Amino acid sequence: MRLFTVLALAFAGVTMAFAQSSSKQIITTGANPSLPFSPAVKADGLIYVAGMLGTGANGAIAKGDIKAQTKQTLENISATLKAGGSSLANAASVLVYLRNASDFAAMNEVYSSHWQKDPPARTTVVVTQPLANPDGLIEISMVAVPTGGERVVIHPSDWIKSPSPYSYGIKSGNTLFLSGLVSRNGKDNTNVKGDVPTQTKTVLDNGAAILKQAGMSFADVVSARVYLTDDTKFQEMNGAYRTYFPSNPPARATVKAGLTNPDYVVEITMVAVKDAGRKAITTPNADGTPGRPNQNLSSAIQVGRRLYVAGLTGNTDTNKGDVKAQTKEVLARAERTLKAAGFDWSHVVDGVVYLTDMGKFQDMNASYREIFSKDFPARATVGTGLMGADAVVEIMFTAVK
Repeated sequence: MRLFTVLALAFAGVTMAFAQSSSKQIITTGANPSLPFSPAVKADGLIYVAGMLGTGANGAIAKGDIKAQTKQTLENISATLKAGGSSLANAASVLVYLRNASDFAAMNEVYSSHWQKDPPARTTVVVTQPLANPDGLIEISMVAVPTGGERVVIHPSDWIKSPSPYSYGIKSGNTLFLSGLVSRNGKDNTNVKGDVPTQTKTVLDNGAAILKQAGMSFADVVSARVYLTDDTKFQEMNGAYRTYFPSNPPARATVKAGLTNPDYVVEITMVAVKDAGRKAITTPNADGTPGRPNQNLSSAIQVGRRLYVAGLTGNTDTNKGDVKAQTKEVLARAERTLKAAGFDWSHVVDGVVYLTDMGKFQDMNASYREIFSKDFPARATVGTGLMGADAVVEIMFTAVK
C-alpha cells in the first residue's frame, strides 16, 4: 500500500477512540498499524497532536491546492481534538511545515478563518524535502489544551498586533508556548535585517519580552527549536544563543529549513515552564559513566511530571549514511537519557523526527518500531537538513510520567 493511502487511513474518515496507557490517554484510529505513531496523546493537561496532512476520507489529496490541503488538514486535526475532548479553539501551539514558501499567504488566508480571535502560538517553516505524501504541500502538528483548561494569550504590552494569524504566546497553567520568533521589531512590525548573530539576538530579545509579560525568564525555558537557513552559520548562532542561557540551557534541536521571508535567516520557538524543581539531565555514556554537558543545550530538562528531551543524533564512524543504524543509535541514546531522569519509553507522549532524506522514511520506521510496538506517541516526521555533516536523522521527544 502506498504511503499516502496509509496516511489517509490514519488521519481521516475513521472512528476515534481512547486507549489508556499509564499516565497518558492515546487517541487511536484503529487504522493501519504500519504507522508507528498515534494521531494524538493526552497527558498532564495537554493534548499532543501528530503531524497531519490534507488527505481526505478516501485517501485523496488536492494536488497543487494549498488552500484545499490547509482546510482538510485542519479538519482532520479538529476531528482528532474533538475525540480528545478539545477543539481548534483550544490550540496552544502549532507547527506548520510548508513545502513551498510561496504558499505562505494562501495558507494564512485559510488558516486565519479557523481562529477569529486569540489564535494559537505558531511556527511556520519551509521543509527541504517532500512530505510523507509526495503531493503534500503542508503538514501541521499541534499542542492543545483540553476544553475547560486555562488558555491565556500573552502579548507584550507595548507591541502591536502580529502581522500573521498567531499569538506571540499562549500560557496554560505554568506552561508558556511561544511562537516561532524572527528578527522583527514587535513595536512596529518592521524587519530587523542582519547576519545570524544579529538576528539571533533580536529573536531572543523578543523572546525575553514575551517571557517577561508571562512572569517568566530564560531560566524557565525548557525546550527550543532553532531553524537556520544556512547550516554553515550554526556556530555563529550558538555564539549569540548561549549568552542568553549561561547555565543549564534548554533542551534543543537545530535544523536547516527555509523561512517565510527572505529577510530572515533564523527562527526560534520555545516552551517555558515555571517550576522551581527544574533539573537539567545529561545523557550518560554507553558504558554508564557520566556524559559531558553541552554548553549550548541540555540533553533533557525535567520539570514536574514532564521531561523535554533534546534533538538527538546517532551518527558514528561506522554508520555513515545508514538511516536504520543511526535511528537505532539515536534511540539508544534517548533511552539512556530517559532512564537518567527516571523515565522510560512508556512515558513518551510526543516526538518529532527530522530526516535528511524522506525516501528513507520506512527505514527509519523499521528501527523506530523496535522500540515502539504499541501505545505510540504522537509524532511528526519532516525532511530537513541537519547540523552534523554525517547525521541523517535527529529525534526529539517529550515524556510525561
